[in-house]
Amino acid sequence: CRRPRALARALDDARSALPSPTTATGRRGLLRWAGAVLLLIPLGFLALFFFYPLLSIFGVSLAPEGQLDLSGFAALVTTPYYRDTLLFTIGQAALSTLLTIALALPGAYVFARYEFRGKSLLLSLATLPFVLPTVVVAAAFSALIGPRGALNQALMSLFGWSQPPIELERTLAIILIVHVFYNYAIALRMISTFWSTQSPRIDEAAKVLGAHGWRLWWSVRLPLLRPAILAAAVLVFIFTFTSFGVVLILGGPRFATLEVEIYRQATSLFNLQVAAALSIVQIGLMFAMLIVYTRLQRQSATDLQSSGAVARPIRTPRQRAFVVVNLLVMTSMLFTPLLALVLRSLTAGSEGVTLRYYELLATQTRGSVLFVPPLQAVGNSLLFAALTTVLASGLGLLAAYLLNQRGRGARMARWLDPLFMLPLATSAVTLGFGFIIALDEPPLNLRTSPLLIPLAHTLVALPFVVRSVLPALRAISPSLREAASVMGASPWRVWRFIDFPLISRGLTVGAVFAFTVSMGEFGAALFVARPDTPTMPVVIFRLLGQPGATNYGQALALSTLLMGVCALSFVVIERMRQLGMGEF
Repeated sequence: CRRPRALARALDDARSALPSPTTATGRRGLLRWAGAVLLLIPLGFLALFFFYPLLSIFGVSLAPEGQLDLSGFAALVTTPYYRDTLLFTIGQAALSTLLTIALALPGAYVFARYEFRGKSLLLSLATLPFVLPTVVVAAAFSALIGPRGALNQALMSLFGWSQPPIELERTLAIILIVHVFYNYAIALRMISTFWSTQSPRIDEAAKVLGAHGWRLWWSVRLPLLRPAILAAAVLVFIFTFTSFGVVLILGGPRFATLEVEIYRQATSLFNLQVAAALSIVQIGLMFAMLIVYTRLQRQSATDLQSSGAVARPIRTPRQRAFVVVNLLVMTSMLFTPLLALVLRSLTAGSEGVTLRYYELLATQTRGSVLFVPPLQAVGNSLLFAALTTVLASGLGLLAAYLLNQRGRGARMARWLDPLFMLPLATSAVTLGFGFIIALDEPPLNLRTSPLLIPLAHTLVALPFVVRSVLPALRAISPSLREAASVMGASPWRVWRFIDFPLISRGLTVGAVFAFTVSMGEFGAALFVARPDTPTMPVVIFRLLGQPGATNYGQALALSTLLMGVCALSFVVIERMRQLGMGEF
């Protein structure tokens, strides 16, 4: 009798140790609430450090004295200069986009349809210009074709000329050339990735039916590639529409995009109403473009169905010539300016090859426009980039989960998607301008705080993290999580042993992107950086704006160092990146 009683007592003790259904339900509810709160953190960050400064800009523009005042917008409509600035911004962005797509299409065909030695390496290296800061790109083209550039110096020495024969600085041509250099990789990779999944039998069938040459391109290939071409064109247009460093440094006072004009109105003329009105116009246009882009990107991702390996070996002399010409055009366009930057940083003076300008980075030269030695900017940039990486990675991960909602949350995620992309298309100058206006009162009195820089950089880097993590997150089958839950795994263990290993590569790519973006960000830092804590791009800009061989040599040396850091980050990105990972 004692054994059944003891067994019954043991079973009662075990039942009492198990959580009751009410307790288990309560814990699941608590976990859901905790998860919902975590997912709302990125929205809170955007609300506090993006939308609040933008609303402050609205206030300055629409009600500077507490009453409605549309004089800023009236100035935009009635003053021909502002209308011309808007038209120039749209025109140069459209021209840059057309040139970029036109040059990238043949290259995309080569990488999608042919197999050749070094193909993956060349495709990876072609992306390097995209991760370079605008000030480095401007310095590279100045080192190549500027008045003191390598090409002009060589021609003057060869023919005995006293004036540089190539004068492209302060012209529209140099702006378009640099924009193509900067965005070529975007169009190349987006179009070639899409094209490589389309069966070559479509071309073969069209040729059998009599379509050759331009007719084949116009009637078959271009319609087939329309989703990828349009998505790439919209993204390139967004980047060139918001161009700042390229136009400011190489375009000069003759040319001004909306971005440059916002900076001039706010810092030089102190016309905050007009600057705010220009910012609102740009934000509205970019938000509309982002809605178009996210829909086109989603459509191209839906149409992207692998048909196996479609690349074929090069067989005929004509094919070989076509591939060689395209590769020569690509490599000369993308790598010659970078090589010129390195060479001119070693030969900017008349002493021949020297490391003098690198050594001068550690000293404060007499009459310098800087408050600190240029080398101190390297430490500042590394510190700000580390903080940005931590913030952007955490917020981007949470934002990716928020955008990956299924069922009822999918509709909300569709509208939130362009919101998280908006900081990327919003003027960095606008962000810096908004920070100066909004974050100047307790409890957010950060106007003189160095934290403004990593906060601004986090906003710019956040879309890159989201776009790197989101595809990997969407690729996880829900059945994996369900099976783990059935086997008793807690939500934390499900994330730790299923989600995290599968998204870790994408998260690493996003983190390195955030680090690289922070190192090279220029527009916002020019607004909010303090004189005693400048970043590398700000120092390069100030040195390039000063006369003298020493300032020019220091600018090239610092640009080369920054290019080296970005190139190293790029190598990490390429090693971690998987085919199809990332939505840019």
